[in-house]
Amino acid sequence: MRSTPRPGAVSSTVRRGLVAAAVLAIGSTAAVATATSASAAVSCKVTYSASQWQGGMSANLTVQNLGDALSNWTLTFTFPNSGQKVAQGWSANWSQSGSNVTATALDWNKSLATGASTSLGFNGTWTSSNPSPTDFKINGVSCNGTPQSPSQSPSQSPSRSPSQSPSQSPSQSPSQSPSQSPSQSPSQSPSQSPSYSPPPPGTHVDNPYAGATGYVNPDWSASAKSEPGGSRVANLSTAVWLDRIAAISSGSAGNNSMGLRDHLDEAVKQDAANGSAPLTIQVVIYDLPNRDCSALSSNGELKIANNGLARYKTEYIDVIAGIMADSKYSNLRIVTVVEPDSLPNLITNVSNFQACQEAQSSGAYVQGVQYALNKLHAIRNVYTYVDAAHHAWLGWDTNFGPVVNLFHQVASGTTAGVNSVDGFIVNTANFGATVEPYFTINTSVNGQSVRQSKWVDWNYYVDEQSFAVGLRNALVAKGFPNTLGMLIDTSRNGWGGSARPTGPSTSTNVDTFVNESRVDRRIHAGNWCNQSGAGMGERPRANPVAGLDAYVWIKPPGESDGSSSAIDNNEGKGFDRMCDPTYTGNSLNGNNMSGALGGAPVSGHWFSAQFQQLMQNAYPPLS
Repeated sequence: MRSTPRPGAVSSTVRRGLVAAAVLAIGSTAAVATATSASAAVSCKVTYSASQWQGGMSANLTVQNLGDALSNWTLTFTFPNSGQKVAQGWSANWSQSGSNVTATALDWNKSLATGASTSLGFNGTWTSSNPSPTDFKINGVSCNGTPQSPSQSPSQSPSRSPSQSPSQSPSQSPSQSPSQSPSQSPSQSPSQSPSYSPPPPGTHVDNPYAGATGYVNPDWSASAKSEPGGSRVANLSTAVWLDRIAAISSGSAGNNSMGLRDHLDEAVKQDAANGSAPLTIQVVIYDLPNRDCSALSSNGELKIANNGLARYKTEYIDVIAGIMADSKYSNLRIVTVVEPDSLPNLITNVSNFQACQEAQSSGAYVQGVQYALNKLHAIRNVYTYVDAAHHAWLGWDTNFGPVVNLFHQVASGTTAGVNSVDGFIVNTANFGATVEPYFTINTSVNGQSVRQSKWVDWNYYVDEQSFAVGLRNALVAKGFPNTLGMLIDTSRNGWGGSARPTGPSTSTNVDTFVNESRVDRRIHAGNWCNQSGAGMGERPRANPVAGLDAYVWIKPPGESDGSSSAIDNNEGKGFDRMCDPTYTGNSLNGNNMSGALGGAPVSGHWFSAQFQQLMQNAYPPLS
């Protein structure tokens, strides 16, 4: 279900109260001009801002039409220095000849009404210096202004190999928080403080998990109770997945038979039984056209080429929003996890997968997510958390900066702007350790940084918690509100059992040290399907550390990521070799074995052997 691209180094064998991470140099300029022709008055404003580091940059531009309505547009400008190059762009067709750059509109953003604007951008490289361009033109009409040149702030980090999408580097010293001691009591859901006084029901609060109990999904709970020992976790809160249109009314895959309204009705009953504590129910919004474009096991029903975006809006999002807006659910806190695997694929996989290319060129992912945010944010008691992949996908500086820019661009294009997003979630349905307790990104072994190890592979993060905090800091620095929350899916990242290290390695070889010290026991950090040796992680709870809203269980433990062999199904899901335990891998996982369990059913269906293993290897251990 979770693909893990790793384009950042081809040498690979592979919330609150926090100070925002330092952002690299920002240059910006706004240019305005007006011209009149016999047919129309063209007036334009172009705003250009760029972050940079040594040899690389990531630029965002806003084109605003101040004249007559445009049915199409072309942006041109000239780089001041011959060493400045566009490497990869988005939201336009980008080309460069010498120092002259051209960006032509895509079908979805070519029409600009008077006063309307559109955002686009690119990642690039530079040599001697990186001054901002000044001679912007829209359809040949100059939009010149006086820029503020970005100050030089080169990154001190090494770049081991060619980057596919250069970007701003994240903080080189991500904060590291120790993991929860096993002696701490796991709670059914984010716990309620004895002194907590809940606000009036239905109030949109800063953290929807604080002081709340979690909804227990009867479908998943019944499956868990049917397993020996499963009653130990059967009353924990897990998410409801809406992975196709039919799931809205009749439930998703496997043993999940309840539709959205069924779940919300049940949540109202559980809420009434809880007394004064509010109840939080989690719903995964997961049906974009060309969904999960770089994987096969979780392919969806809607295709861009077959009117998929229109169907997504009218048959999926509109129906979901209509149900959630029912006044009888107004006292619930409804948390939505918006489209796992969508926007990150636009950063790393457009050049490798046709389905991702279609998602980028059509604007379907951006427009779909924006539409979902507009509809869901408009409901007072609904909370929106956008999927932000995980550290082993976006933790490299070549991916981190561009995805921060993309998240900001997408949110800014909604009706409420950045306020349409309550937070972001990392590690959804993945296996990355919440915290690596025996080394951090700053650890050195015999004079070598752990970043040089094959496992870390020059990533800036070694676990999900440091990545989540670093990402939040960068997003706030970019313009998101400082109330922005982060979630970590801990449902399958415990990595306990006999294979779990009990302390740091004593080896003086950096590769051996990392391999013997890491609690994440995957063969490769790019492995994502039904991982052998995995265990249940931290139990759901609110405010686990500063900067995080909650640890949550979004992927219900025991539900498969995909079939380990080719199986026909009527859910539109394909066979992905990364779910085959005999598969010897590909470039995305360093050509390593997949690490997947055998005997797995189609994604979303109950996988008893996996559930038993997850309980056996749970950390903290199950009592």
